[in-house]
Amino acid sequence: MRRNYFIPAVLLVAAMSMSISGCAQSAAPEKNSASDVTASETAETSASSETAEAAASSENAEAAASSKASEAEETLAAEEGAEVLDGLNKDAIEPSLLDDGQYTAYFETDSSMFYVSEACDGKGMLAVKNGEMTIHVSLSGHGILNLYAGTADEAKADEAGWLNPTEDEVTFSDGMTEKVNGFDIPVPVLDEEFDVALIGKKGKWYDHKVKVSLAEDSNDTNLTAAKIDLRDGVHEVEVSMEGGTGRASILSPAELDVEDGKSTLVLTWSSENYDYMIVDGEKYLNENEGGNSTFVIPLGEDFDISAPLVVIGDTTAMSEPHEVEYTLHFKLAD
Repeated sequence: MRRNYFIPAVLLVAAMSMSISGCAQSAAPEKNSASDVTASETAETSASSETAEAAASSENAEAAASSKASEAEETLAAEEGAEVLDGLNKDAIEPSLLDDGQYTAYFETDSSMFYVSEACDGKGMLAVKNGEMTIHVSLSGHGILNLYAGTADEAKADEAGWLNPTEDEVTFSDGMTEKVNGFDIPVPVLDEEFDVALIGKKGKWYDHKVKVSLAEDSNDTNLTAAKIDLRDGVHEVEVSMEGGTGRASILSPAELDVEDGKSTLVLTWSSENYDYMIVDGEKYLNENEGGNSTFVIPLGEDFDISAPLVVIGDTTAMSEPHEVEYTLHFKLAD
């Protein structure tokens, strides 16, 4: 069995028409789809061992090679589906926690034979409406005929729930275009694997795991502390920073206190020389005289953990006090 790897995929907002075009562009790959490449490789391997009789009948040999390639592709996809996705985020995001709208998102699968077109740079749009999420993916060819939001066994018993393809047109960075199958897939939760089954030209259903996650450049993520489901209590957040000379830093992880959906950030410096900080125009004094400078900063309900936070720290380490601007970045600690 070939070793499994994850291939980030591109997702497009589902249009209700049967023809969809346009996605983020990437460096132009070779234009063969996964099934075309597999068929070609299988044909070359088969040709090297064909008897003289097979060589005399090239059309029959090519047809046999194509059939073997199709079976090998679907078998490999099924075997790779046995491995599950890893690196999941600590807190999965439920659909009800996102406002209605469109979001840039990633789509990952557990198979090298089930992925979206490489022309789209691993990104697409997630549609959220009335607490329900749907993501459109443009695949790498026409080999997958139907998808199902669930397991293979469930798909066999529920033909009405089969997801039918749309005809998508993707554009590579060199201007070349390709028509592929696209699908609208219901998404029960973000940042957590869920079941999607597929059926190809061989007519057999296979189980797979997929994961959808918001991209860093999402158009409107609205990920406040409440929306990423940080329950009341004390949470650890990793802190990285830009600015200053690099001699002093904020200790990581930092403490984030959430009460009634309101966030309060506790920042501790590696230095004793900061006497105040300014955040959103408010001045906060050091609360740890004689030790590492520590600041308690109320950020309220609108704190967006995914957004950078610009702060000013006043240091007394120089001959005269000096205000220095820093940009802080946060991430929930694992």
